[in-house]
Amino acid sequence: MQESALPPTTKGRRYELRALGLREFAGLRRPEEPLDPFTLARFAKLMVIDFDQIEGLSPQARAHLLGEGAEAWSGGTCSRPLPNGWRLVILNPKHGAQRNNATLMEEVCHVFLGHKANRLAAIDQGNGGRLVARDYNPQDEEAAYAIGAAALVPFAALRRFVRRGDSAAEIARHFNVSRELVEYRLKVTRLWSEYRERQTRVNGGRNAHDHQ
Repeated sequence: MQESALPPTTKGRRYELRALGLREFAGLRRPEEPLDPFTLARFAKLMVIDFDQIEGLSPQARAHLLGEGAEAWSGGTCSRPLPNGWRLVILNPKHGAQRNNATLMEEVCHVFLGHKANRLAAIDQGNGGRLVARDYNPQDEEAAYAIGAAALVPFAALRRFVRRGDSAAEIARHFNVSRELVEYRLKVTRLWSEYRERQTRVNGGRNAHDHQ
């Protein structure tokens, strides 16, 4: 693989190579091809279920998760597998398809990278108090999100679209992801400065972010 097909940082190249492996596994041959994370989810034995299928939630909890607390969660995978080895995944229906694609891709990466599933545990604090604690491995979370984002928006295609003058919003629509994810990729792959400069020229001096 040519060096120019990879981001300039050591960590970025490492993540990109993993991401390209996932894209190849999904049968994609060109960096411009959008990746459907639901295809890879089946290989990872992840079963996405509709939020309305969840039983046992109180009306108050359901209203909170879909209302005031909707921005506090994006999705998750059940740590305990089903008898057939599959795991259930729940995505936040309020986030839309673009954000859900990134969330599911992150969960897929956790499986392919062999990460231990996060768990929730209730800890007795005494006097009837209960504290809910969640396992969290920041290195695993960073790697899963970064590799998932790279699989959805490969560096080679991103750079090509930037040099063509496409905006982050246009790139996001092409790959069916959020503009925020595209901007994240522009920054971590060190394309952000070039992107802003080209957008300024394309838009006749207007601020690139305002144009989007």
